[in-house]
Amino acid sequence: MPPIVPSRLKVGVDVPWVTSWSQENEGAVGPCPTVDGQPAALQKWKPGVGKPLYSLNHLRRQRDSVRALLCPMCGEPTLEGDRWSQTGRFVAAGRLRARGFGQALPADLEDDRVLLDCGAIAPLHLRCAQASLRRCPHLGGMAERELKAFPPAWVVAPLYIEARAPKTGQPFPAVSFLQLLGVTTDRDADWQSRTPRG
Repeated sequence: MPPIVPSRLKVGVDVPWVTSWSQENEGAVGPCPTVDGQPAALQKWKPGVGKPLYSLNHLRRQRDSVRALLCPMCGEPTLEGDRWSQTGRFVAAGRLRARGFGQALPADLEDDRVLLDCGAIAPLHLRCAQASLRRCPHLGGMAERELKAFPPAWVVAPLYIEARAPKTGQPFPAVSFLQLLGVTTDRDADWQSRTPRG
């Protein structure tokens, strides 16, 4: 078998820091500091080794990026005023509750409060967001290319998978990714009219 050679592509410059690489196989489930020791899906840590898997975020780096607001492109901390979302969508808290995210949102968060639902992608530095828009065919091909300023308040919601205990096979929840929701000061009085009836 030929030796695995590190890529010439630079992590955080040519390839987003949060991207998985072909030598970073997913592993078991175990306690993870990104979720305060809760069970979480784990993955090998070998950024820059093998080939980049652009469509797959690394499990640990994704959680690190959301938890510490690290830029997914360069991996460095973002500061208030320099946090931008490329793919986030504005949505009322009530609409997210109607979709089953009620437990993840604070109970005192009003249903008409507008959130910036960033999904699993933390905000980027402005320079990194602009570079990503220029370089990434997927982002460049999106109908909406406007960068949205990330609000100064936010909520982090864990997204779970079902794992199984090795010896008993009993199912238990484990965190896969973290979802990030920026809390704006805006209100959406008509949010109920846009919520699908179940």
